[in-house]
Amino acid sequence: MGGIWDTIAAYQYMFVIGIGRKIDQPLIDPFFAIFLGSFFLCFAYLQFLSAFNMRRYVFNVGCLLFGRLFYVVQLYAAMIFVPDFPTTFWFTGIIDGLLVILYLVFAFRGGLSLRSLFLPEMNRAVNQAK
Repeated sequence: MGGIWDTIAAYQYMFVIGIGRKIDQPLIDPFFAIFLGSFFLCFAYLQFLSAFNMRRYVFNVGCLLFGRLFYVVQLYAAMIFVPDFPTTFWFTGIIDGLLVILYLVFAFRGGLSLRSLFLPEMNRAVNQAK
C-alpha cells in the first residue's frame, strides 16, 4: 500500500503540484516538484521490493519507516507552528502515519525485531564464504 501511495504522490508532484499547475499552495517550483516526485518513485520501488521479500529488504523498510515518521512529525509541526501554513495536507499525515503503523505490525508479525529494521544482521554464510 505504501508503494501505491508513493506512486500516486510521485505523479501528483511531477504533474499537478508546482507554480502554475493545479495545486500551487504552498508555492513550489516545478523543478523541486519533479525532484520530489523522483524520490517518491524510488520509495515506491523499494516498497514494492520489500513487499515480496521483507526479510531481504528489511533495512529498506526501516529507512522508509524512519523517513515517513520524520515526514509526519515535520508536517504536523509546520501546520501547528508555522503561520498561514496550508492545512490541506492533513490527510497525507494520517495516511503516512497509518503506513508507519502497518510497517511495524507486518514486521513484528513476520518475526522481525525493531533492531533488525534499523541494524540489519550480516548473513553468516556469506561472511564465511569470503
